[in-house]
Amino acid sequence: MEFALGPRLLELKGRAASLTGKIMQFEDECEANNGLPPEAHAAIREHVLAHGLQAINMPAEWGGAGLTILEQVVVQDELGKLTNALWDAVWRPANCLSACTPEQRERYLVPDIEGRRRDAVAITEEHAGSDPSRIRTTASRDGDGWVLNGEKWFVTVGDAADFLIVLAHVRPDNEPTMFLLDKDTPGVSVKRTPRYTHTFVYEHPEFLFQDVRVGPDAVLGRIGEGYDLTRDWFTEERLMIAARTIGAAERALRLAVDWAKGREQGGDVLMNRQLIQGMVADSVTEIATNRAFTHQVAWEFDQGGDRKALHAKAATAKLAASEASNRIVDRCVQIFGGRGYMRDVPVERLWRELRVDRIWEGTSEIQRLVIANEVGKRGLDGLLSFTAGS
Repeated sequence: MEFALGPRLLELKGRAASLTGKIMQFEDECEANNGLPPEAHAAIREHVLAHGLQAINMPAEWGGAGLTILEQVVVQDELGKLTNALWDAVWRPANCLSACTPEQRERYLVPDIEGRRRDAVAITEEHAGSDPSRIRTTASRDGDGWVLNGEKWFVTVGDAADFLIVLAHVRPDNEPTMFLLDKDTPGVSVKRTPRYTHTFVYEHPEFLFQDVRVGPDAVLGRIGEGYDLTRDWFTEERLMIAARTIGAAERALRLAVDWAKGREQGGDVLMNRQLIQGMVADSVTEIATNRAFTHQVAWEFDQGGDRKALHAKAATAKLAASEASNRIVDRCVQIFGGRGYMRDVPVERLWRELRVDRIWEGTSEIQRLVIANEVGKRGLDGLLSFTAGS
C-alpha cells in the first residue's frame, strides 16, 4: 500500500498550483464586478491550455488531459483554493458527454474539450430537485425528431454555455433521456437569472423550453438512459466536490494561521491563545482525514471497484468533506474577527461559496440516504473496507 505522491502526482499538483496562482489574480475583479469580462476569460483559457489542464476528465485522444480519477482529485484539490468558484473556469466537460456519437463528439465534445464551446447541465426543476424522476420537461416525437417543452432551474454556467444537456421524459412512457440542445435553438429562452449568496464567476439561469424542435441526432446515449448518465455524472462529481472543498478549507486555514501568528491582542498573538489553538487543531484534523479518505476513494475508482459501492463511498467523501469544510471556514472567519466578514478577505468569500457544496449534486441528506441504502442492501463491508488492488 503506497501513500506517497509519486513523481507524476507531484508534477500534476505543482502544475495545478501554478495554474491556480495565475487565475487567483482575477479573484478581486470577479468579486467586485459579479463576474469577469471576455478578455479575462480569454486570458484564463490561455493559462489553462498552457498548463495542459483542459478537460482533465476526457481522453487524451480526444484532446483532453486524460487524467485518472486520483489525478483529477489532486488537480481539483488545488483548484478548490480559488474563490468566486474560479475553479469552474478550468473547464471540465460533463462526464455524460462520453456517450456522444462520433458526429456529436465532433460537434459538441471536441470543441468543449478545446475550450471553444461550453456545456451546461439542465436537470433540476422547480418541483424536481433531489428526485429527478419528478421532472416535468417532456420530449415528444415530431416526425423523426423531437419537440421539447419544460423549464429548468439552477443551470450552472448557463450564461456562458452555448449548448445544454437537458434531461427530459420521452412521451408517452416517460423514459428519462438526455438531449443535446444548442442554446440559440428557437424556443429556448432564459426566464430569469437569480442572484445567490456567493459571487460565482458564472451564473445559474432558469431556462424555458417552448416547442423546441430538435433532430434525431439530439439524443445523448439511448432513449431511457438518462438516469444512468445522470448517476454516473453525480458519482464522480461528488468526489471532485470533496477534493475542491478540502483545498478551499486548506487555503482558509493557512490564511487564518498567518493572521493569528501576527495579530496581537491582550499582550500576545492570537496563535498563542488556547481557544484559537483548538480551532486550528480541529481544522488540521478534519483537512488531513478528509483528504486521505478522498484520495483513497479516488484510488479505488481507478482500480475498477464495484460501482455501487463506489457510488456510496463518493457520497461519503462528499458528505464528510463538504460538512467539514464549512466548519473549518467558519472557524477561520471567527479567527479573523471583523475582518473575516469583509468581502475583500478570501475567507469571507470561501465561507459564502462553500455553503452550496452541502446542497448541489445531492444534498447532505441525500448523501446520507445513499450511504444508508448501501448498508441496508449489501452491508458494511463495501463501505468500511479497502478495495483490493489490481
